[in-house]
Amino acid sequence: MNFIMIVKAILLGLVEGLTEFAPVSSTGHMIIVDDMWLKSEVFLTKYVANTFKIVIQLGSILAVIVVFRNRFADLLGIKSRKNHARDEKNLKISQVIAGLIPAGILGVLFEDYIDEYLFSIQSVLIGLGSGAVLMIAADLLGPKTARAETVDQISYKQALLVGLFQCFSLWPGFSRSGSTISGGVFAGMSHRAAADFTFIMAVPTMAGASGLSLLKNWEYFTIEALPFFIAGFISAFIFALLSIKYFLKLISRIKLIPFALYRFALVIVIWLIYF
Repeated sequence: MNFIMIVKAILLGLVEGLTEFAPVSSTGHMIIVDDMWLKSEVFLTKYVANTFKIVIQLGSILAVIVVFRNRFADLLGIKSRKNHARDEKNLKISQVIAGLIPAGILGVLFEDYIDEYLFSIQSVLIGLGSGAVLMIAADLLGPKTARAETVDQISYKQALLVGLFQCFSLWPGFSRSGSTISGGVFAGMSHRAAADFTFIMAVPTMAGASGLSLLKNWEYFTIEALPFFIAGFISAFIFALLSIKYFLKLISRIKLIPFALYRFALVIVIWLIYF
């Protein structure tokens, strides 16, 4: 393992950390940097590269757990170290589960089809553009006054509706956060409430998918590749931590349209690079 490979791992972790939870599609960004490690070293095969992607996703998941640690402690019935305001304990784990069910069912049913047919660059570009349209529609056509200003005020109906919108994210490039925040806005949630609920739902969703993939690819955790994995994991964790905290402050002010316009620009960049 040489220094250049460690630098590449850090850069890839940066891309993952900054884009995984912002509504800009981490898949779209990873396409641009994919060739940074594939075929760059003999031992770093396609399978090791795919395992690396799983590892850096786990770094991003850990960042969400850290940011929302008190919230997760409440949801799991663990006494939090900090005193919360009374209304900060109203979100129920059953509401989170309600939001997870739709995409969970479709993901299980169509996992093989998605993996085989929807991870082409063309499919991702369609997802990026379609997701951007959805985000613009949410800002322009969604309710002008939110019925749920905080995540603790959401109803089961709103949680389920967000879960239905999360099904769009099964199409690579659509973006999990872009889909669910848009769904939350359409359901009458504030942008901040929708973002909080999105991040909370992301942990079991991503942890489950990453955990299964990790078990399938465990054999590729070689001693030679381990420094690469560790560097990427730490990088993804740090940059996801910064991204989440900044995004949560930003989303209430600028909402979704600026992110949608960025996605259109990303479509053009990817198209110029590959076509």
